[in-house]
Amino acid sequence: MTGLERLYHWLMEACGYAAALLFGLIAVLIFLDVALRNFGLGGLPWILEVSEYGLTLATFVGAPWVLYHGGHVRMELLLSALPPALATALDIFSDLLGIAVCLAFVYYGMAIVLDAARIGALVIKTLVIPEWWILAPLPFSALLLAAGFIRRLALTSTRLRQS
Repeated sequence: MTGLERLYHWLMEACGYAAALLFGLIAVLIFLDVALRNFGLGGLPWILEVSEYGLTLATFVGAPWVLYHGGHVRMELLLSALPPALATALDIFSDLLGIAVCLAFVYYGMAIVLDAARIGALVIKTLVIPEWWILAPLPFSALLLAAGFIRRLALTSTRLRQS
């Protein structure tokens, strides 16, 4: 593994651990809220909101990890039924499409984050927080996903050169 590959691997593993930690934290907070209410000690009114944000964040942080480990949705049945050359071409096309879509999300996601920060937009619920805090994971996650598709494309290209 090169230094860049090790860094990427470490980053993907960090994403996986962060997502797992968020899911675990959400479970603990919900348990705590239910236990407090059942013992008549009141509840934590902000738990639902924090759980919603945590689920969103865990999804955005976990998606690049899932792609890195090949756990994303693929049409294996279709690919296995196609001739190898056509299956490879379809795989390359899907990677290129993934890169394009992710880079569009990076571009527009950053525009939305910067606009929300510029105008000082707030999310006003139980908690009052800047809107850009909620939006910021989208372009970051999309950038990591684009890198994942680029990596997949490079691996396919290497595999084709070796065969």
